[in-house]
Amino acid sequence: MPDPEPQIHSTQGDESPPHPAEPDARPETAGIAGSQAEIRLNTEELLKQAEQKAQESHDAWLRAKAETDNIRKRAQVELANAYKYAIETLAAELLPVKDSLEATLTADSAAIDTLRSGVDLTLKQLNAAFDKVSLKEINPAAGQRFDPHQHQAISMLPSEKEPNTVINVLQKGYSLHDRVIRPALVTVAKPKDNSA
Repeated sequence: MPDPEPQIHSTQGDESPPHPAEPDARPETAGIAGSQAEIRLNTEELLKQAEQKAQESHDAWLRAKAETDNIRKRAQVELANAYKYAIETLAAELLPVKDSLEATLTADSAAIDTLRSGVDLTLKQLNAAFDKVSLKEINPAAGQRFDPHQHQAISMLPSEKEPNTVINVLQKGYSLHDRVIRPALVTVAKPKDNSA
């Protein structure tokens, strides 16, 4: 049998043996580029969220500032009205007193007893009005210790009473809710002179 002919392989037209595909870049570089893209996307997303939160906070601050301004303006109006109408309760209580005084003055030839009873009734109305607004008399009794917070001494006179006590009241004082608005005018007993 004849020898087989040796086979000759030609490289022309034959496909070359398969080689592993060469990557476009080295594996380390591809991973870094991918990571940078992810970081960029995450950073942009975080930036958008931060901007949105900042805008929400700014809007909330503007609303709170506007509300505070409104509250301040309302308080100023209420305070101005409180000053303006502070005596409204007292004024309403004094109107009947004025009516009674006017009725007394219009009476034709009223007897002295009728006038006295009318004035007495009017004084009771006035005292009731004072009580409703906590306006109280300061009328110290004779012999009561002098109180510089409620009394004003007009003079000191020699007296058999204890020194620095009230001898008599020249004009009643008044306090409003425990604040003295007019002290009682009084004369006070002088300390006794022991030089005799």
